[in-house]
Order: sequence, then structure tokens, then C-alpha cells
Amino acid sequence: MGPAEQGVRIGLSAVVIALRDRKACVLTTPGDDGEAALPFGPFDPARDRTFELALRAFVTAQTGFRLGFVEQLYTFGDLGRESPRATPGPERRREVSVGYLALTADAAEAPLSEARWTPVLDIFPWEDRRDGPPACLAPLVADLTAWAAGDPRRQARIETLFATTPAHRWNEGRVLDRYELLYEAGLVAEAARDQDRPPLPNAPGRAMASDHRRILATGLGRLRSKLKYRPVLFDLMPRAFTLSELQTAAEAVSGLSLHKQNFRRGVERTGLVQPTGRLSAATGGRPAELFRVIDGDLSTGEALGLPLPAQR
Repeated sequence: MGPAEQGVRIGLSAVVIALRDRKACVLTTPGDDGEAALPFGPFDPARDRTFELALRAFVTAQTGFRLGFVEQLYTFGDLGRESPRATPGPERRREVSVGYLALTADAAEAPLSEARWTPVLDIFPWEDRRDGPPACLAPLVADLTAWAAGDPRRQARIETLFATTPAHRWNEGRVLDRYELLYEAGLVAEAARDQDRPPLPNAPGRAMASDHRRILATGLGRLRSKLKYRPVLFDLMPRAFTLSELQTAAEAVSGLSLHKQNFRRGVERTGLVQPTGRLSAATGGRPAELFRVIDGDLSTGEALGLPLPAQR
């Protein structure tokens, strides 16, 4: 069978995010090369009725988890991409992967031993600005500047995406754009691997199998953007929570340090939560009031997201 006759293999990738120990974590499984991989499985047109049903079935089979909220992200079909579970050899086919974002409040240990909850900001350390610019940022910007070599278009991309000048503000939603710039500049491990170059000794963040870090960047960027206009954060929260826990969750996902009083006032203005009449003693200090999400359908209406008032 020649290359033109090999057809296309359709795969499904799942970005499953939960909160663990005050961190946003993604569910990963080991890839064939030992790198972390997203849960991934093939779509069989003869057997599977829908993409989503197939996705739910193989995520449960690989990790033991049953998914709640699921949303399609994007279709990834670049020439040369390979699944961490693709069949090696001459019969390997062109692969298209449909990515999904899934959120869960169930952050228990994965029922199957090979599945792991991996902190998202360990994979993208330059995205964590909760304590100011991360330590890896200055070396990265220096390497990017050297790569730009005075090209004004490259330099403008660096300044815009990494907010390196006072004229530019950090946009937490542009996770994929920043990762792709680093990949283009050859500063992440996947770039060296894909171009058959020696491994980078100090590449930032945890590498992932195939193009799964790109898929994860797409999912994290989508989630960060949706925080502002849809109440998706509540899909990560338990039934009852304190406002401090809600703020911690928003900070873990956005990678920002939020202004406490402005955040709480913003939450109150949305009308999305109401007090339960109970107190939490799990704060380690003074008992805090517990809240819950209001009853009803939160998927309709305008401006139903949560505020992200960053600290100045």
C-alpha cells in the first residue's frame, strides 16, 4: 500500500483537569517513550457511535475515571504528528486527533496505577505568575531575544506574548501562542526531539509525548479564557466551598495572583453563589462561611464568568 492509499487514522485526546493540593492538575498516562501523555485512544467508525462516547469509554478504560463536563477543543492534523500509541513501521497512517477538554471535581488518586495527576504549571512553568514573574522567564526571554536576532516581527511577538515591556499586558489566555513561539525558537524539548537534534539540557517544563503539550496548551488557554464569561470554575469545585478556596482555584488555573477583596466583591456581583449557612473548620484558623453554586442552569445568559482582578 503506497502513501496515498494509507488513509487517515482518527484519534481522540483528552485534557482532563482537576484541582489537587491547591494546584491545577492534568490527568496523564505514560507514553511509549516514557514521557507523560494525555489519555488517547482511536476512533473506530464501525464501532463507535460518537466521538464523545468513544472518548468517555477509553478515558475510563485507561485511567479508571468517568468524565463529567466535556467540550471539544480542536482538531490536530499536522503532517508528521504521531500518537504515543501509534503502530510503528511502514503501515503507519496519517493521524488526525480530536482534542477534548474535560473538567472534574473528583481529584482522588487515579484508580489505575499508571494514570497520574500532573501539575499543569510544572509543564508550563512560564505560565505561573502568582508570585510575580517566574524564575525561568528571564532566561527564556534572553534566549528568545537571541533567536530573534533583531528581526522586528519576531521581537514584537516576544514583547506581546511575554509582556516584556510596560506597553504590553500579560494575557493569560494565550498559552498556545507562547508555547508555539518557544517551539519555533527551538527552546522546548519537543522541538529538539521532532527535529532529531540532541536533547536540550535546560529545557523548561516537563516534555510530553507526541504533540500532547500543544494539545494541553490549547486546553489550558481555552479554560483560562472561559473563566471570564462562563462559570466553568465550579466544575472543579466541591459542592460546598469557601470564597478563599474559590479564589485559590481561580489563581491555580489562571496562574495569576488575585486581589482578595476585589475578587470577593466580583463574585458577589455575579449572583452565582449563595451561603449554605454552615462554616468550614478546615481552614486551619477562624471558621469560614461555606457557599454553594445557585440552583438552575448556568450555561445561558451573559457575563456569567468570574472576575480575575490581578494584584497590582
